[in-house]
Amino acid sequence: MAWIVLVLSGVLEAVWATALGRAEGFTKLVPSIVFLVALVCSMLGLAYAVKTLPTGTTYAIWVGIGATLTVAYGMFSGTEPVSLAKVLLIIGLIGCVIGLKLVHDGS
Repeated sequence: MAWIVLVLSGVLEAVWATALGRAEGFTKLVPSIVFLVALVCSMLGLAYAVKTLPTGTTYAIWVGIGATLTVAYGMFSGTEPVSLAKVLLIIGLIGCVIGLKLVHDGS
């Protein structure tokens, strides 16, 4: 269950990071509310996951999922430039997240 919550929390990290960019310094109401709700839910999920999973692994996976989805969404929506180097680095980041999960399961 902790892994499922961790993945969902990582997704919510991407939501709040994207909403933060759209909130324009908290001057836009809807993105500001989305940011706050997603941030609280993401942190609660991270806190839940870290109760049973190693802190370093949990944090790295949470950040990796959030960063990957935030950049991918930015490239998909056109707000982030797309390049082969970025795509390859994002694939590498995904590989690292999967590797951390596999290493944890193997120990």
